[in-house]
Amino acid sequence: MISIIGSGRVGTSIAFLCVSHALDDVLLVNRTEDKAIGESLDVSNAIPNTSHFSIHGTSDYSKITGSAIVVITASMGVYLKDRTENMKPQIDMIKEIAQKVRQYCPDAIVLVVSNPLDILTYFFQKEINFSRFKVFGIASSLDTNRFRYLVSEKFSVPQSSIGDALVLGEHGDSMVPIFSRTKVDGKPLLSLIDEKEKSAITTSVRNYWKNLRHYKSRSQFGIAKNTFDVINSIVNDQEVSVPVSVVLEGEYGEVDVAMGVPVLINHSGISKILTVNLDNSEIVLLKKSSQRIRDQINSV
Repeated sequence: MISIIGSGRVGTSIAFLCVSHALDDVLLVNRTEDKAIGESLDVSNAIPNTSHFSIHGTSDYSKITGSAIVVITASMGVYLKDRTENMKPQIDMIKEIAQKVRQYCPDAIVLVVSNPLDILTYFFQKEINFSRFKVFGIASSLDTNRFRYLVSEKFSVPQSSIGDALVLGEHGDSMVPIFSRTKVDGKPLLSLIDEKEKSAITTSVRNYWKNLRHYKSRSQFGIAKNTFDVINSIVNDQEVSVPVSVVLEGEYGEVDVAMGVPVLINHSGISKILTVNLDNSEIVLLKKSSQRIRDQINSV
């Protein structure tokens, strides 16, 4: 069973993808039970007639018992200027959820989607004391997709023409687009742009969510699809390479901090943290990004 904690736009979008692709039974958990039940009734109409899986809604955490995968999309409030707004209530919430997950499904793989992503991933893993390879945050893949999209738009080419795009570090204002490995139709991106253009793309990637909110209240489809792709790889044991936020223990020269890095994921969760070559400027920016996350963790 896949249990999704939080029945807002993102949680229900993930639920829709899971049931419409007949991955597994889905349980929506929300502090307002009527909300969870209502969304589950709606999403249930997307279940294929060949599927033997179901979806239900509840506010009762005991019903997540035995879940193989738990996805956390719950939020204690709306942030407007920075993802770290309302950080303390979010951390208190994530710790409470960690205690419930540890109690009812101690063998689950946990995907954190709630913001501030890296900070909540860190505190959840420390609170629940699961292997760090079974607790990770989904966001760097979304940032990577946004980077790929912006580059494709700049050069008026399909996104399939953009190779090896990657964004690492914080899911926030210090995220690091990795220009040194990105290609456009096989040509190095850095050979096609100058420093001013590089800076503009970086700013656009970091501010993508703010630009989106100018037109609609919140994003939902991109992060839902990225989360679904990871769930699908776990359920079907299809190893994929994807950047996620994970607590580091020496990788990239970092210890006791969670941030976005590339990993391999399979049925067991993270099977390996991958090392990619970075240029000197990217190494410096990634160090600054990790320090920003660490400072936020230490401020609590």
